[in-house]
Amino acid sequence: MVNQSAEAFVLAPDPIELPEEELRWCSVSLREVIQRESRLKAAVFDIEGRHARELLEECRWPAKKMAGSQGLASASYPNRFKRHWVEYSDYPILQPGQITEIDPRPAGYLSPLTKTDIEDLRAKYGQILMTRSGRSGSIGRTTYVSRTLDGRIISDDVIRIECSEPDTAGYLYAFLNTKTGRALVKSNEYGAMIPHIEPSHLETVPLPNPPPILKKQIHDLVIHSYALRDESNALLEEAERILCDALKLPALAKLRPRAFAKEAGVSNYTVTLSRLRGRLDASYHDPTVDAIMASISKEASEITTIGDPRISKRVVLPGRFARVYVEEGQGVPFFGGKQIHQLDPTDRKFLSLKIHGPRIREQLALEENMVLITCSGTIGKVAFAPKHWKGFAASQHIIRVLPAAPEVAGYLYVFLATGYGRKLITRFSYGSAVGEIDAHHVSQVPIPLLKTELAQAEINRLALEANAKRTQAYHEEQKAIRLTNEEVIHNKAEPT
Repeated sequence: MVNQSAEAFVLAPDPIELPEEELRWCSVSLREVIQRESRLKAAVFDIEGRHARELLEECRWPAKKMAGSQGLASASYPNRFKRHWVEYSDYPILQPGQITEIDPRPAGYLSPLTKTDIEDLRAKYGQILMTRSGRSGSIGRTTYVSRTLDGRIISDDVIRIECSEPDTAGYLYAFLNTKTGRALVKSNEYGAMIPHIEPSHLETVPLPNPPPILKKQIHDLVIHSYALRDESNALLEEAERILCDALKLPALAKLRPRAFAKEAGVSNYTVTLSRLRGRLDASYHDPTVDAIMASISKEASEITTIGDPRISKRVVLPGRFARVYVEEGQGVPFFGGKQIHQLDPTDRKFLSLKIHGPRIREQLALEENMVLITCSGTIGKVAFAPKHWKGFAASQHIIRVLPAAPEVAGYLYVFLATGYGRKLITRFSYGSAVGEIDAHHVSQVPIPLLKTELAQAEINRLALEANAKRTQAYHEEQKAIRLTNEEVIHNKAEPT
C-alpha cells in the first residue's frame, strides 16, 4: 500500500481494506516494484499515474515508447557545468522556470570563460523542452521551440526532446500537456528534497500512436499556437521600439551612474536632505531613476502618473486572506505572480467561490487588458491580462491597474514592461528580507505622454493586437489538447 501523504510504503500480495480517510493510497504488488526499478517512492505508484496507464491500455491506438531507440523521440540534456555569472555578456541564459513564459527575458549572463560548450546549450527550432528538476509541481513542464526560443541559451536543467518523425512534435507536446501525460511523467521522478527526472525515464512512458493524419492535425494546431505567440512578441517588440525612438531613450546600461567614491568598493551616491522625502533606503534614491526621468522629460509632452484618471480608473491591491481551495471545476482558477508571464498559468489552483465570492468579485477577479504588477518578493513583473484570463483570480501579491480606457491600456503596459518602467516601479520597494510595494506607490509611478499622438496610438494598437493574438494562441493550444484527449487518450478500443 502506498500512502502518498506520509510517503509510507507497504507491499501487499492482495488489496487490503483500509478505513475511509483523506489519504491517497493503493496496493502495489512486488512485481510492479521490480518493474519500476525496485523504487520505493510513493510518487512512482501515484494513483493518477496508475490510472493514466490503465487509460492507455484501453486506448484504441497501440502505444509506443515515448523516447529511446524504439520511441517516437530522443531525449537528452547538456553536461552539467559550473556557472560563472557576469553583469552582461553575449551569452544570456534562460532558467528552467522561464521556458514556459511567452516572451522570456534573460535571468542572467554567462561569462565567456565558463567551462562548457555554450553552443550545446542553445535550443533548436522544433525541439520540445522539459524541466527536469525542482519542486514536484515544476517537473515536466514543457514548451515548444519556435522562433522566440530558437538559438537561445537554455539551462542544462532542461531536457531537449527531438522527434524522429516529421510533423509529430506538436502531437507529443499536446500529449505531455494533458493530465494523462503529466501524470505519467511525474510518476518517474526521484529524489527526496529536490525531485528529478532523467531522459531515460521517458523511455518507460507509453505514448499512443494514432494515424499520421490525426497526429498531423494536432501538430498543426500547436505550431499555429506558437506562431501566434511569435507574432505577438514581434508586435510588442515593435511597440517598444517606437516608444524608445519617440522618447529618444538610450540603452538602460548607459544610464547607470558612476560611483561617487570608487574607493568605497560599493555603488554609492549623495542625496541632499531636501530630496530624502522620508526615505532612507538607498534603492529609492538610485540615480538611475533620476537619469531616466531626465531623459523622458526632454521628449515627452507631459509626465503624469498611473493614478491620473486619464491613465487608470483604479489601482487595486487585494487584502491578505486565508485561502480555501477546491477541486477543479468547483471554484475559480487562481494563480500567483510566478505565472503571470505564461499563456496558460501552470500549477493553477481553484479558489472556493462559496467562501471567497465577494472578495473574488471585488478584488481578485481579472479583466481583459488589466495591467498586472507583482508587488511582493520579485517586484515589478508586468503582465497584460489577455481575454481568456477574464474570470480568473490572481494572488493578493499582484496589483491590478484598471486602465481608464482601451485607448491607453496598451500604451501603459508597453511603457511599464520596459526596463525603464520596471526601474520606476521598483524604486518604491521597501522591506529587508522580502521587498514590497503597495497600490499607493504604484499610483505614483511616472508615465510619459508622447508629443506625437499618432505614435502613442500606434503603440497602443500594437499592444492590443498582440494581446488578442495571445488569446488566439491559447485557444489553438486548447483545441490540440482537447483533440488529444478525446480522439486519442479516451478513444477506447472496441471490445472483441
